[in-house]
Amino acid sequence: MANRQKSSDMLIVGRLTSVHGVRGWLKVFSYTERLESLVEYSPWWVESSEGLVKAEVDHVKRQGDALLVHFKGVDDRDVAKDWCQRDVFIEKALLPVLQADDYYWHQLVGLNVLLENGHEHVRLGVVASLLETGANDVLVVKGDNKSIDGRERLIPYSKEFVLDINLGEQTMLVSWDPEF
Repeated sequence: MANRQKSSDMLIVGRLTSVHGVRGWLKVFSYTERLESLVEYSPWWVESSEGLVKAEVDHVKRQGDALLVHFKGVDDRDVAKDWCQRDVFIEKALLPVLQADDYYWHQLVGLNVLLENGHEHVRLGVVASLLETGANDVLVVKGDNKSIDGRERLIPYSKEFVLDINLGEQTMLVSWDPEF
């Protein structure tokens, strides 16, 4: 199995959580929108003390809400235990190209959030994460030492509030009441 170092071209897509059975199967927690789409990406790279290790998925099963995978060459429960509690990475280049004005969450995390305030922009903070809710996704914006205050804000990720995203400048322009 080849090794590789983590880099900005890699994306965490899931986590190996526990063994399943005695023949080396592993339960996977997927960060993808659809559980099955996780196995559409290949190869997988799994976090290890030596960097990322290439893992070849040779069998997949769905069991209720869980996804079970088997890696080539991992046929024993004790060997599979060594893979548990490790993140699964893929190369970002494997992701489908999105339509204009659509973004993956990982592209939004880390953006500087600017408040449109007349003709100037005031910094609210940085997108720390996103939350999935029933109505729409929500941006978790954390204030920092460059923002108007250190507050955390929850801003709906919708066209009503998110006016512009500039990945090149790493900014997101929002229309939001800073008191919220």
